[in-house]
Amino acid sequence: MIRFSLRCDNGHEFESWFKDGAAYDRMAAAGLVECPVCGDTRVAKALMTPAIAKVRGAKGRPEAPPPAAAATPTARAAAGPLPAQVLALLQRMRAEIERSCDYVGADFAEEARRIHYGEAEARGIYGEASEEEAEALREEGIEVARLPWVPRSDG
Repeated sequence: MIRFSLRCDNGHEFESWFKDGAAYDRMAAAGLVECPVCGDTRVAKALMTPAIAKVRGAKGRPEAPPPAAAATPTARAAAGPLPAQVLALLQRMRAEIERSCDYVGADFAEEARRIHYGEAEARGIYGEASEEEAEALREEGIEVARLPWVPRSDG
């Protein structure tokens, strides 16, 4: 895996991971590399610094990275607001879900089961489910995912 610093034609800078340099080249040529802020697909590699592991001790082992913060509400609050690029990406994701999926509200678990067992038309749905309902769906082999639901970009 390789991480590239990228910049779109509108000047937004961001990073992304690729299998290798050739994978980036293929994806960029096909217009599949997209700016998370504005959606521009005219993206180029930006100047980047090499990642060099620090060495400790005489054995030359790389230093262990600092432990990641736990994904708790307290840790999230301490991290501050979402970066603008992440917020923009989540807002675009929400708009796409609302555009292409059916909202089923509190009936999400029931409707997911109906679709899974062929009792309802197969389609994308979204709505609300408790953690217990989501876990029960997973145990039945029904794929579900929780997504952060941010305010719409249009207010």
